[in-house]
Amino acid sequence: MRRKIIHQSRLIHRSETILDVYTNLRKWGECTLLAICDADLIGKTFRQGNIVFHIRKEFYKGNLVNLEEAVSLIQQSTIVNMVGRKIVKKALKMGLIHADAVLEIDGIPHAQILKL
Repeated sequence: MRRKIIHQSRLIHRSETILDVYTNLRKWGECTLLAICDADLIGKTFRQGNIVFHIRKEFYKGNLVNLEEAVSLIQQSTIVNMVGRKIVKKALKMGLIHADAVLEIDGIPHAQILKL
């Protein structure tokens, strides 16, 4: 049995794999929607001007995975809704999103991908 240790808002398995993000995958016919957020943001609310952005457990919380697994899921999905510094930074680094497509809400980056 693998033991889990909480360390600085990251869940670490004994094998030292860092699990950084929650992913929630939904499929409708040929469409795949991936909701993905940094693990430390789940359940939080951010406000900026008239914008109120809820990181709802019902939408984002699914499997806790590392960033490499998250990238693989992004590449397989047709619609992606991502929020958080870790996942957006990784998506930018991998060329999955363009910097101009990133919106910041109360300092937290948010981006979406739609593959037609």
